[in-house]
Amino acid sequence: MKITVDEEKCCGAGQCVLIAPEVFDQRDDDGIVILLDAAPPADQHEAVRESASVCPAVAITLSEDG
Repeated sequence: MKITVDEEKCCGAGQCVLIAPEVFDQRDDDGIVILLDAAPPADQHEAVRESASVCPAVAITLSEDG
């Protein structure tokens, strides 16, 4: 799995951080997403998929490995 985030779309809701704190964080000044791990281990994939699905700004894009 490869993750990309669009900081321009991010609205700082923080759902991704609550669901997958090992993969996502937020900037202190404006709450915009920070991607901590663009290629997380398999045990994080379910949480990352959930984060992407609940993102209100659709700012998280996932690319699944073949």
